[in-house]
Amino acid sequence: MDKIMVLSSEKKTSGCYRLAEGRWTEQKLSLPEEMPLTIFVNGHELVTILCSPSSLNFLVIGYLFSEGLIKAVNDIDILRVCESSRLADVRLKNEVTISTEKRILTSGCGGGMSLGTAMPKINICSELKITPARIFDLIRKMVKSGSAYRLTGGVHTTVLCDHEQILAMGEDIGRHNTLDKVIGNCMMCEINPKDKILMTTGRIASEILKKAVMLEVPMVVSLSSPTDEAVNLARSLGVTLIGYVRGQNMTVYANGQRLEACQKTEILCASKG
Repeated sequence: MDKIMVLSSEKKTSGCYRLAEGRWTEQKLSLPEEMPLTIFVNGHELVTILCSPSSLNFLVIGYLFSEGLIKAVNDIDILRVCESSRLADVRLKNEVTISTEKRILTSGCGGGMSLGTAMPKINICSELKITPARIFDLIRKMVKSGSAYRLTGGVHTTVLCDHEQILAMGEDIGRHNTLDKVIGNCMMCEINPKDKILMTTGRIASEILKKAVMLEVPMVVSLSSPTDEAVNLARSLGVTLIGYVRGQNMTVYANGQRLEACQKTEILCASKG
């Protein structure tokens, strides 16, 4: 890519009143920020994403990859993101077909919107092995790394880890956006996601699982629950899927053979679900 330009605005706070232990106090607090970001590709409007105004270049790159419009950062000639104008202008080296239908990608719990690009048929093969203790440790690191969550609450965090540390991170009001930011981070910084672990604070829906499969990530871990379709996809595509990681507890939904259990059981080691 020849040029990236990101123009950002300052963070904002809001006055409010809090009732605690029967007393009202006036406070000035930071709130989770939300903005619509309209992406133009080769001069054509592609989509409007409701998102948090951070790591917007990673978000745009990750979204274009998730939708199959690019395969590598080198497919982009110029990327210009202007937060104040709420626009991202992308010039690709090759022509792509852009539908004229306007799309809005919501940040809410209803899930994200895809352009309809078919997911490649990938079966995840990996020699990854990890203990439950390491997963608990990495989850704690993810929670501590979420600066926006500590400051405001109300945002999601997604990270890509190896056995020891966080390699890439995305924070956003939208679950899908956090993963696109991680994807963009990996592509920009040349981080290989294979044989790594994807962790998130949000629910694992089928769209999240599909994005993970496109990265060829063998393990997806969440503080929350997966959907039934995400579980079915994980079982059929060879992804280890773990949810409800709280304290020293977790639930394994698919392909538990990658876990080195404290007390190995035939059920865990042999299970594909």
